[in-house]
Amino acid sequence: MPAQVSPPALASIGVVGLDDILGGGLTPQRMYLVEGTPGTGKTTLGLGFLLAGAAAGETGLYVTLAETEIELRAVAETHGWSLDQLDLFEMVPADGLGEDQEQTLLHPSEVELGETIRDIMAKVDADQPTRVVIDSLSELRLLAQSPIRYRRQILALKHFFSTRRVTVLILDDKSATGSDLQLHSIAHGVLSLEQTLSGFGAQRRRLHVVKMRGMQYRGGFHDFEIARGGLRVYPRLVASEHGTTYDDDVVSTGSDQFDALLGGGLVPGTATLLIGPAGVGKTTMAVQCMVAALKRGDKAAYFLFDERLPTLLKRSASLDMDLQPYIDSGQLKIRAIDPAEMSPGEFANAVRAAVKEDGARAIVIDSLNAYLQSMPNEQFLVLQMHEMLTYLGQEGVVSLLILGLHGVMGDIRQDVDLSYLSDTVVQLRYFEAHGEVRQAISVIKTRTSRHERTIREFQISRDGLEVGEPLREFQGVLTGVPTFSGEGKTLMASNMGSLESHG
Repeated sequence: MPAQVSPPALASIGVVGLDDILGGGLTPQRMYLVEGTPGTGKTTLGLGFLLAGAAAGETGLYVTLAETEIELRAVAETHGWSLDQLDLFEMVPADGLGEDQEQTLLHPSEVELGETIRDIMAKVDADQPTRVVIDSLSELRLLAQSPIRYRRQILALKHFFSTRRVTVLILDDKSATGSDLQLHSIAHGVLSLEQTLSGFGAQRRRLHVVKMRGMQYRGGFHDFEIARGGLRVYPRLVASEHGTTYDDDVVSTGSDQFDALLGGGLVPGTATLLIGPAGVGKTTMAVQCMVAALKRGDKAAYFLFDERLPTLLKRSASLDMDLQPYIDSGQLKIRAIDPAEMSPGEFANAVRAAVKEDGARAIVIDSLNAYLQSMPNEQFLVLQMHEMLTYLGQEGVVSLLILGLHGVMGDIRQDVDLSYLSDTVVQLRYFEAHGEVRQAISVIKTRTSRHERTIREFQISRDGLEVGEPLREFQGVLTGVPTFSGEGKTLMASNMGSLESHG
């Protein structure tokens, strides 16, 4: 029986998120294509690939056909890298415009293409590197001038590298018209980088693995950014890859009355959606539930889209819910997010890091309206939220989501219906009685217990959330235009402090 040959160790590409997408890295001693328009990060990826090899004791060669060595070193400097341990082979002719470069008997491309390929092969044979980056194919394509010659030269390069036990990244700026499927068929794997511009905010970059022979990889688009230190790739969240065992005993919201409305409290592994118009108390209610978790000793993470962090801290402190001590101790992490600058993939990665790395057992997203604006369309938002909430549920996290409604009274609308994704839906509304604006609370649904179906008045004061008697003398509270049909004995005592905006 022949002895089994173990497969060679995968070659790290030098980007943590990208290695995760590829299942650990690249199969060594193969030729790979990295394609993308200018500005998508191909050069940065190539340099990072060689430096990762150098850190593992491998030798690296960067062959540049377009950029100069000075330009490459300038790129590396912006990332805090030193290229001294790499061999940079610059093939940009300094005297290409001289009279002695002119050809009369042969077409210049016929001579230059052959010389270029031979020079690359000679350099590889002389240095015997383990990793090679060729930047970029557009120059070879221009020199070849015909698809047949171009394909033959790429095949010759592939055969040459296969006999030299080299892992090769070939960069292509997609200057060819349409998709270069010939190159796709030759390469062992293809990685495509993209960047898009929206009407406002920073450009969005994403990548996907077109093919990778003999390897399992995570398909689909993955967001990434170019930051100091190289590419930061945020793998697409796949909830089925995660999960843990957890205690699903009901936990308190910090208000006995609110617990009673919910049928006992909040259940770990479930998502609670708080919906209502602006200022009705959604944020304050979410903060109270989070503070209750902090007092139990749990860690929490708060993702703030809508308002400034100082405003949230000041208002919470005025209601005897001072968050600063928890922030100082590291038990609570609040992250103010600008949706115009953060991609959905980066946000999902931040939520996962809060759970996996920081150990958060309670997550607040305030609010989904701003998150919606960062998405290309509503369909993708629902898919992303479904995957994220499934992940949080499998990790046993108490999730609190805030969704603002348009309008105050009457016809109130919402940007997107996420109620079916949530395990519990709590609706907050305004109503008018005796010349005052008051607030009503009702639990629309819970999947984990029998909840109270009454509509009650509530107020927010220094003592927290106070829930009154059922509003049995009102009709139409949920429609936003309630009708008063009796005496006001069931109404709570007027509390002017509760009339201030509470988020």
